[in-house]
Amino acid sequence: MVDLQVIILAAGEGTRMKSDTAKVLHKVAGKEMILHVLDAVKNITNNKPCIVVGHNADDVCNKINDDVCFVKQEEQLGTGHAVLSAIDYIKDEGNVLILYGDTPLITEETINLLLKYHDDNKLDVTVATMILDNPFGYGRIIKEDNKFKKIVEQKDTTEEENLIKEVNTGIYCFNASALKLSLSKLNNNNNQNEYYLTDTLEILLNNNYKIGTMLSYCCNDFYGINSREQLAHAEKLMRNKINKKLMDSGVTLIDPEHTYIDQEVQIGKDTIIYPNVIIEGKTVIGKGCVLRSNTRISNCIIKDYVNIDNSVLLDSKIDEKTNIGPFAYIRPNSDIGKNTKIGDFVEVKNTKIGNNTKVAHLSYLGDSELGENINIGCGTVTVNYDGKNKFKTIIKDNSFIGCNSNLVAPVTIEENSYIAAGSTITENVEKNALAIARARQINKLNWHKK
Repeated sequence: MVDLQVIILAAGEGTRMKSDTAKVLHKVAGKEMILHVLDAVKNITNNKPCIVVGHNADDVCNKINDDVCFVKQEEQLGTGHAVLSAIDYIKDEGNVLILYGDTPLITEETINLLLKYHDDNKLDVTVATMILDNPFGYGRIIKEDNKFKKIVEQKDTTEEENLIKEVNTGIYCFNASALKLSLSKLNNNNNQNEYYLTDTLEILLNNNYKIGTMLSYCCNDFYGINSREQLAHAEKLMRNKINKKLMDSGVTLIDPEHTYIDQEVQIGKDTIIYPNVIIEGKTVIGKGCVLRSNTRISNCIIKDYVNIDNSVLLDSKIDEKTNIGPFAYIRPNSDIGKNTKIGDFVEVKNTKIGNNTKVAHLSYLGDSELGENINIGCGTVTVNYDGKNKFKTIIKDNSFIGCNSNLVAPVTIEENSYIAAGSTITENVEKNALAIARARQINKLNWHKK
């Protein structure tokens, strides 16, 4: 591969977004736009990408953990000025790929096609183009004898040029030395007093450099985002792509149009997903699972043959053949074992639960450790917080916790123990014991009449 440098323009404010957040930090399929673009280039060069930042520069820099370099465009004076800000990054040899931080649908495959076309045709500049039925707003590609002549922006087109459907995507591959030459001759003699990157093409043509166009039929790859409406459309395009890939791999989506899965999610074959399921972050789901409607899962590891119904699971682990819900809430740092039941209106937080344990309904387990083969009765609460500090509850194997029990931490329930219904347990319970902690019932006759 020819030595490749990558410049990503990410300095714009995105005024049409009407947001305090930098435009390139708005998310598509759960990931910031700029991170999608970085993913597309991470395998095509060993050189660090150079990101040109400007508006909310610190926020953009802090969000990116990749090995990149940053340059700041102090004033936003056009795309040419943005590339000029990175002049010290550009070497004298090799190629320079120009991308944009607000085109999150760009793919590695499309970039490689552009680079190959550029090298195969020995071009000094290659412009990625596409055909649009409605090209309004895009710069038109003007050719003469099928050779590139110029790019005319929408506002400057003649009536004849306005009918041209081949348009500029804004993505280029330059020979590095040609780019540096053209940038040195760039000026802002226009109505906007800005430096346009497209003007470099005219400069190079006038100096007998070879410029060509690569027509791409993957128009969605170049979709740029300048408004909330376009952000929503990009989200839909990305999710359709994600869902198709999952279905092709053996996942059943009952209604793909109403299934929302982030890009980095992994799902095993024969898993069935019902409508209105949201799966976020880096969640990994095994095979043969059933995820029913109105479930949200974020950054979880879920093993094979798990059933989840109308529940929320966050930053937790669920082992195989376990049933969750309906209406369960699995909060962060929970680790739930095999063949376990977490039923309706159960909340679990920072808790480890062993295999074959049942928490059927209406219970709260926080900061706890449960063993195997335990039954948690309805209305059980591990009382973990005294208003200042949190404490741990330990329930060991084969114990039975009766309904409406309060286990006031720190407390340990040993193996094979029983807690009588309605008890408030404040002391440890020995192995094989029955603990009763409730007031003796007294019936006062004729009390109502008094």
